Amino acid sequence: MPANVPTDVSIGALGDTPYRTLVESVQDYAIFTLDVDGHVSSWNKGAARIKGYTAAEILGKHFSTFYTPDAVARAWPQAELKAAAELGRFEDEGWRVRKDGTRFWANVIITALRDADGTLIGFGKVTRDMTEQRRTAEALRQSEETLRLLVEGVKDYAIFLLDPTGHIISWNSGASYIKGYRRDEIIGRHFSLFYPAEDVASGKPARHLERARRAGRVEDEGWRVRKDGSLFWANVTLTAVYDESRSLFGFAKVTRDMSERRRREELERSSQRMNEFLATLSHELRNPLAPVRSALEAIRLAPADGALTNKSLSMIERQVAHLSRLVDDLLDIGRITSGRIELRPEPVEFNEIIALGIEAARPALDARRQHVAVQTYAATIRMNADKTRLVQVMQNLVLNASKFSPPDTSIGIVTAVQNRTLQVQVTDEGRGIAPESLEDIFNLFVQEGRPGTDAHGGLGIGLSLCRSLVELHGGTIAAASAGPGLGSTFTLRLPMPAGHEALTPQPAHPLTQELEAQRILLVDDNRDAADSLAMLLELCGHEVTIAYDGAEALHVAPRCRPHIALIDLAMPGMDGFEVVRAMRDVAGTEQTRFVALTGFGQPADRQHTENAGFHAHLVKPVELETLFGTIARLRGHP
Repeated sequence: MPANVPTDVSIGALGDTPYRTLVESVQDYAIFTLDVDGHVSSWNKGAARIKGYTAAEILGKHFSTFYTPDAVARAWPQAELKAAAELGRFEDEGWRVRKDGTRFWANVIITALRDADGTLIGFGKVTRDMTEQRRTAEALRQSEETLRLLVEGVKDYAIFLLDPTGHIISWNSGASYIKGYRRDEIIGRHFSLFYPAEDVASGKPARHLERARRAGRVEDEGWRVRKDGSLFWANVTLTAVYDESRSLFGFAKVTRDMSERRRREELERSSQRMNEFLATLSHELRNPLAPVRSALEAIRLAPADGALTNKSLSMIERQVAHLSRLVDDLLDIGRITSGRIELRPEPVEFNEIIALGIEAARPALDARRQHVAVQTYAATIRMNADKTRLVQVMQNLVLNASKFSPPDTSIGIVTAVQNRTLQVQVTDEGRGIAPESLEDIFNLFVQEGRPGTDAHGGLGIGLSLCRSLVELHGGTIAAASAGPGLGSTFTLRLPMPAGHEALTPQPAHPLTQELEAQRILLVDDNRDAADSLAMLLELCGHEVTIAYDGAEALHVAPRCRPHIALIDLAMPGMDGFEVVRAMRDVAGTEQTRFVALTGFGQPADRQHTENAGFHAHLVKPVELETLFGTIARLRGHP
């Protein structure tokens, strides 16, 4: 009601004053009076317009005429008058009824009218039609409710609000589904609990809030943490929310679990890398096979040419060593990725490891006429490590430097000690490394050139293997380069013993050259492998009987009475495990020592053969030194 419309006097009492003219002419408000019992005693034009009654039709009627039947039934009109009489004023909103029976939403103010003595003489009533405003408000409420239900019903997105400090003030069912928290568990807690510990420590949640505050919105992808502690890959949008006065109300946060998409993308990348790797592997395996085939053909065509034969045999030996190294690297990568590689630490002298690594890389260095210059900070560098694995690391680093450097260049190896850390730098004068590739080159199956097309070749596993073996020793390895064409430096850091104690390396036991001739039963379904190994054993003075399958082995064993049985595991029909079990009941094998020959050499494989009753486990291709050492050990020769 307008402020200048009096509600504490009757309209009739206004007389012909400007106030009466004003009240009579108002059309947006129904302004009328009631007697003390609630009968209409005056009526303005606004009342006629809003309620539909003329003054002649409504004067003298009870004002309950304007109320809905249910309001009349519960005596609401009388309650309003009573409240107004007691309090002096009563305000209400609700449905009212027009003359034509239609309803409208009304805001009603009833004021008690009293004379100079304070005696109640009636009531002033002001009614405003608020239907349109209610409809707008209801539409807004419905819209907000629809939006609330929509947000609440979304399961694929976590949608929630944060206050300006980052504490959670709303939570939808998608948030519960994705993050694992119920609404009552999470409201009021800080959103940083969804971030991994390292992100919290680096201040990432606070940075996100600040960036959203400055820019209005920030988007991020990364690992997030569920209630149970598991990680998921999330796409997160954080939007600043402001109220009507442009004050920061908080932040809207939308999170989507992208773990499945990331897994598919990673599978696609892995599949692509695997396809490239297989193409490279095929290339790398065929390369050494070609000269082997050529060398064998040369020997066949000119068997009497001793110089040619020696040259061909040297070539075959180099290429077989290269093939063996490829296979060893593949097996080591498999062991590392499955967590099944085992270090055998012992007191070692690191200068010897450097020398052995260079020696192992010598064929490649000689082929490119490259020189290795070693500068060591001390004549003796003692530490505790797996000698074989560190030699493998140094060999890989030297080979990598050789492969990517021009002929007739020098490779430098420099050692130094910083506190309790041995630092080894391998520097080359080669093609260098692009800055964006300095970290990628340590990833599995990754080369700086496109795999399969790089003239330098390789499987892209050498540096990955180096990093894994170094990290198993508690060390680090990193690459540095001034850029393409400017060479590169690989820095290896390994922990040294406290105080650099002088550890005494264990003396190597030389292989006994004089070994008593043994009766050996060789069981292998690969005829070429069996015949070639038997030939080598016979050249060393041993008596060898060959069986090309398990049944034949059981047949010939009583006759040859073997001291040693070399048994291939993967054979058709009767495999090596079945052979060794059956042979224990064969006469003449009571003192036989059984050796498993296999391409599998992981700890679980060795445990399997030991459980089956084998006395030793040799991995193909077998080095003669390893084979003879095993025979000597099993026959009691130190």
